[in-house]
Amino acid sequence: MSDFDVNVQPFKAWLAKRQKRARRDAIDTLAKRLIADTRIPRKASKGSYLAHLRSKGYAPEDITLFEQAWQEMRGQGQEEDAHVTQVAIIERPSAALADVAAIAEEYARATKLERYHEGLRPETERRQKTDLALFARFLQVAGTSPGDLYNDLDAWRDMNAGLVEAFIEWQKREGYAIGSINVRLATVKAYCHLAFDVGYLDVDAHAHIQGVKGIPRRQARNIDAKREVSRVGNKKAEPVEIPLDLVHELKHPQSGLLAERDALLMCLLLDHGLRVGEVAILKKTQIDLKTGLLSFERPKVDKVQKALLTNDTYAAARRYLSTIPDEQESLFDLAVISLQERVRTLGELVGLPGLSPHDCRHSWATRAAGKGTPLDRLKQAGGWSNIQTPLRYIRESEISNEGVILE
Repeated sequence: MSDFDVNVQPFKAWLAKRQKRARRDAIDTLAKRLIADTRIPRKASKGSYLAHLRSKGYAPEDITLFEQAWQEMRGQGQEEDAHVTQVAIIERPSAALADVAAIAEEYARATKLERYHEGLRPETERRQKTDLALFARFLQVAGTSPGDLYNDLDAWRDMNAGLVEAFIEWQKREGYAIGSINVRLATVKAYCHLAFDVGYLDVDAHAHIQGVKGIPRRQARNIDAKREVSRVGNKKAEPVEIPLDLVHELKHPQSGLLAERDALLMCLLLDHGLRVGEVAILKKTQIDLKTGLLSFERPKVDKVQKALLTNDTYAAARRYLSTIPDEQESLFDLAVISLQERVRTLGELVGLPGLSPHDCRHSWATRAAGKGTPLDRLKQAGGWSNIQTPLRYIRESEISNEGVILE
C-alpha cells in the first residue's frame, strides 16, 4: 500500500462525484461522513489520512471501506499526488464552472505554504526555522506538544493571542534581546496568517493574534534597565564603539602577508557600511578601478547598488586586486564566519576585543549621520528598507534646537 502525498480535497471531490452515480452502497454511506469531516488535513499522506480516521473513532469496517474506495479511485486513473487537482480539472470538461473553481481553490490552499517557502531568501528561511524552533520549545514548556510549525499549517490549529503574548513574556524572562523578540513575533504572526488563509484559524483568533504588538524602543530600554540577567542570543547588547583614530588603524592594518586583503575588507566595512553577508558574495569583477565604482548585491532588501569608492578603499583595492589568482572569482574567497573571525582578530590587534562586522557598519552609520548626511541618503546608502533603522544612528544634540532654521 503506497503512502504518497495526496491532496485530500480532490479525493473528497471524487467521492462526491461517485455519489452522484446513485450507487447507494456502503462506500457512499462512508463518503457522506468523509466529505463532511472538516478535521481532516487538506494535504496528507495516505498513512496519515488513515491515522486520522482511526484517531477520530472510525470503525474497522470504515477503514476497510476507505481502502476499497482508494483502490477504486486509483483504478479509474486518478493519481494520488499533489497535482491530482490539475488532473481533475483537465479530465472534467463538462463540470460546472463553480465545481472546477472550488477544486482549483482547494489546490491553491493546499499548496499555500509551499509557495510561500519558495519565495523566501535563504537567510530568511534559516531565521524562520530558528524562530519557530524556539516557539516550539516555549510551547513544550507550556505543556503542549507542537507539530511541525514550519512545514505543516495544521500545527497552528487552536493557536490564540494569549499563547503569542505568553511567548513574548517568556522570552523577556529568559533574557532574549528585545529586537529578536520582535522579529520572532513577526514570524509567528506570518504563519498564523497563512493558517488563517487555509482555514485552520477562525476570523476572531486571527484578528486577535495580528493585534498582538511588539515591544517599542522606549519600553525596550526600560525593560533592559530592569533586567537582572544578561540577555541571550547571538547579538551583543551594545556595539563596540570604534574611536576615530582606530578607524584609521583598522583600515591600514599591520597584519603581515594578509595586510592588503585585510585593508580592503575593513575599508568596505568602515567606509561603505556593507553587511558581512554582502561582502562574502562579492566578486573581484564588481570593483571597477577605471570608474572607481563598486557594484554589489543587497540580498536582505533584494537590491543591486553601486557605490563610489572612497580614497582609502580605492587604494586598498588597487593593491589587493593584483594579488588575486586569475582562477579565483570571489573577492575574498571567505565564508561569513571566516570574515567575522578575521574582523575579530584585527580588532584585537588594535585593542578592540570582540569587534564584529556589524560594529563596523554601526560605526559607519554613526559617523555618516554625525557629519550631517540627510536621512534619506543614509537610508539608501545603508540599504535599509525603512526609515526607522537609520534614525537610530542620529544622536541628539546637547542643544535641543541646534540646526533648526526659522528664517
